[in-house]
Amino acid sequence: MARKTKAEAAATRETLLDAAEDMFIAHGVARTSLDQIARHAGMTRGAVYWHFKNKADLFHAMLQRVRLPFEDLVKELDDTTLDQQPLEAVRLACLNGFAHLEQPRYRRVHSILLHHCETFGDIDPLAMQNEMSAETCGALLKYFNMADKLGQLRPCLAPDVAAQIMQAMLAGLFHDWLRNHESYSIRREGARLIDTQLALMQRNPPPRTYR
Repeated sequence: MARKTKAEAAATRETLLDAAEDMFIAHGVARTSLDQIARHAGMTRGAVYWHFKNKADLFHAMLQRVRLPFEDLVKELDDTTLDQQPLEAVRLACLNGFAHLEQPRYRRVHSILLHHCETFGDIDPLAMQNEMSAETCGALLKYFNMADKLGQLRPCLAPDVAAQIMQAMLAGLFHDWLRNHESYSIRREGARLIDTQLALMQRNPPPRTYR
């Protein structure tokens, strides 16, 4: 067999990850075999093992394609003025995350993690969800600490409590939307909730209107 170019190998890997998404969403992670993924991709089982050690390795690679670390969402904003506006950074990063989540791949993979994945071998969906929640809460705490030092939080609200409240609201919104994503836009409804929650947390919230 001729050695594949780097671009061909990358394309094969992406095709296998796409096939895994299709099979996991249709049958669940535990009930999907690597043979099924290979056949769905029009490839051999050997092709799967060329790119991934096992199903857990493939699953983690699929999840990595859509990871949304909160700090990355802030960096995508490319706005240096947010250093003095940490609560605005939180708001805009959340809106950026909602926009990502409405893209089919992001929605599908997170739906697999939350609703189509059982603990199986080296795959522990609860541990992954806990890791993502802790990562988000830690990032939120950084911005709420900044807001507190700048006198932008309500005096009675501790930064760690603010971070926990925001994380809980985001998690609830995310779970509910994934169960019924066709009924409403998470970008539109999420914006209302985020703005309302931040207004309750801010010392002097700015006025906002919605259509």
